[in-house]
Amino acid sequence: MFIVLYLVTSIIAGDFYKVPITVAFMISSIYAIAISGGLPLAKRITTYSRGASTDNMMLMLWIFVLAGAFANSAKQMGSIDATVNATLSILPGNMLLAGLFLAACFISLSIGTSVGTIVALAPIAAGLAHSTGSDVALMTAVVVGGSFFGDNLSFISDTTVAATTTQGCKMSDKFRVNSFIVMPAAAVILVVYIFLGADIPSPTNIPPVNWVKVIPYIIVLITAVFGMNVMAVLTIGLALTGIIGIVDGSYDIYSWFGAMGDGILSMGELIIITMMAGGLLEIIRENGGIDYIIQKMIVHINGKRGAELTIGILVGLIDICTANNTVAIITVGGIAKQIGDRYGVDNRKCASILDTVSCCFQGLIPYGAQLLMAAGLAKLNPIQILPYLYYPLCIGIATLISILARYPKRYC
Repeated sequence: MFIVLYLVTSIIAGDFYKVPITVAFMISSIYAIAISGGLPLAKRITTYSRGASTDNMMLMLWIFVLAGAFANSAKQMGSIDATVNATLSILPGNMLLAGLFLAACFISLSIGTSVGTIVALAPIAAGLAHSTGSDVALMTAVVVGGSFFGDNLSFISDTTVAATTTQGCKMSDKFRVNSFIVMPAAAVILVVYIFLGADIPSPTNIPPVNWVKVIPYIIVLITAVFGMNVMAVLTIGLALTGIIGIVDGSYDIYSWFGAMGDGILSMGELIIITMMAGGLLEIIRENGGIDYIIQKMIVHINGKRGAELTIGILVGLIDICTANNTVAIITVGGIAKQIGDRYGVDNRKCASILDTVSCCFQGLIPYGAQLLMAAGLAKLNPIQILPYLYYPLCIGIATLISILARYPKRYC
């Protein structure tokens, strides 16, 4: 019901953002409760509520709250602008494409959002393309590709939170597995960009860098990589934004509170979607739906490779239908966990497959928020950017290779 309702109405409207995804989930939830026969209505609602409030779901929500507060307070303090200027200021000479890709990778890894990275860098990329006579579509695609590096790996990314909580593994462990898969892909693309951009000059007249404002992102990255609890990491980052922002004069304590509040509110739709998806999946599970899906799918599964391929195909298909990689992971996560457990797939590898494949497809669909945003900022058609999206395609190939070659071995 959800996929048909959301996909069909979006196609009819010609816009995947015409129909609020929360409405599609609400109608699907009402439908699921209504058709669950044999139980009193109150019991069905209780089942739905239980699914919406499991330990994993609530942990995900608390992380979303902290991540929203941290991201917006850092943004209001000027951390994003400082990070953009810092990365642009250290670009190597005559390596504009490679440098821009590295900038997008670092910024997205810091702020945990592909859309935010695109908003920050796409106008700069378009301006650089015009000033150097380069292909605007290629330059914009470099930013889009790099934005998915952090979307896939960042500890404060929605996709990372969803993938790790649904599979029950630590973010630092998932980061290590994911790094083995995507770092070689990133290195290959970096080399490609070095050759493609060898004759393009680097930017000049970059604003002065306020390195102090980059500190919260750096501390969050370092503490998260060393395995600190993600909620503690985000709390430390949040405290740093307040201390630095108030001392620096970027805002007073009330403005800081306001920035945190706006950041929490910005996560509202995602929180609602997460809870409704959890409730919906619990209704499906209670009625034997998930077991039915798994039974139908495992007919074609032969061992761990088949299980991992099936998980990747599932999350890819749902992402195509919903144009939202976080929603795709949340929707498929429960089924993926059961398939993975049944065939002995490592939870960390499963989380990495969910995240990487969803980012691959999200980076290639022309109706996704990322490509639409990039095209709008660069004044292009999304189809013009598609032929140059090397990184999303490369991480999809890298994931397929990791499944077929049972790589990395220690997690297989």
